Amino acid sequence: MKTQHPILAVTFARLREFIRRPEAVFWVYFFPVLMVIVLGVAFRNQKVETFDVDVIESSLSNSIVEKLATEPRLKTHVVSEIEARDRLRAGTTTLMIEAAESSADKQILEQVEYLFDAARPGSLAARNIVDARLQEAAGRRDVLKVKDIKYEEPGGSYVDFLVPGLLAMGLMGGGLWGVGFAIVDMRIRKLLKRFMATPMRRSHFLMGMMLSRLIFMIPQIVILLVISYLLFGVKIYGSWLSILLVVLVGAIEFAAIGLLVASRAKTLETASGLMNLVMLPMWTLSGIFFSYERFPEIIHPIIKVLPLTPVIDALRALMMDGKSILTLGPELGVMIVWSIVPFVIALAIFRWSD
Repeated sequence: MKTQHPILAVTFARLREFIRRPEAVFWVYFFPVLMVIVLGVAFRNQKVETFDVDVIESSLSNSIVEKLATEPRLKTHVVSEIEARDRLRAGTTTLMIEAAESSADKQILEQVEYLFDAARPGSLAARNIVDARLQEAAGRRDVLKVKDIKYEEPGGSYVDFLVPGLLAMGLMGGGLWGVGFAIVDMRIRKLLKRFMATPMRRSHFLMGMMLSRLIFMIPQIVILLVISYLLFGVKIYGSWLSILLVVLVGAIEFAAIGLLVASRAKTLETASGLMNLVMLPMWTLSGIFFSYERFPEIIHPIIKVLPLTPVIDALRALMMDGKSILTLGPELGVMIVWSIVPFVIALAIFRWSD
């Protein structure tokens, strides 16, 4: 009987173990798709955004509503002051309008007061729209002609921005949990001691764990991209081979970090704590859901050398902008360093038993 190479033996063993765990299949393949669907629906391209505004009941409230009726972005409601304040506090409305009557004629609108929370999204925009319409109705004329053009460039929607981030996040989670957590679990169940009793080298075992993670990754990427295209029209503008290269390097990178985290961890609690410690900065800083450019510029150099950031930047450059892989030298360089250094350290300090 022909002896199977240790790397292949470990790989096939991990594949069989993975298939027998439905919960693992869900978190690896279906959870990222679920996130794309939920966030894609929430931030899909929509019609013109509308704002709820409350007009406090008075002899001039109907007049104000009539003046604002031609603005499709506004939904006006005539309510009492108490109700308006309650709705504003609860976030049901974005703006409260109170009219002041003319001292000479109670049917002439002389002054309006706006009550809104400037920190709440949409409130300031609603205030400016209302004020512009009321000022026009009072006789103000704008000298400069302007034209609004809706931005609809290919690859410019939030879903297009989101999908590369979720792909990179999946690579990170798969490498740390799929490799690191699995090794600690095997150590606790005394399975690593059995491997130690074989002629298998540590390098063969670690490489087999990384290879199995790469195999898990391929269906995950394909499913996520197909669902994104079918539901939200997300297209790939760069080279598929370049994207595959970035994905492979990213998967190796996080598998190596997962190996390092698990090389000495003795308990699942320790492994979970270390993994969360590693992932939390990248979850918040690397730009999965929004650009890291929003953070102070002084910390941008630190953010750019985090393991997740170059993966996201490279995938977005390829998928959204159609850039060449040759322009991504700095990103690939950081990824390669994070692939080699943790693996070498893990290989040096790894131990089979607790």
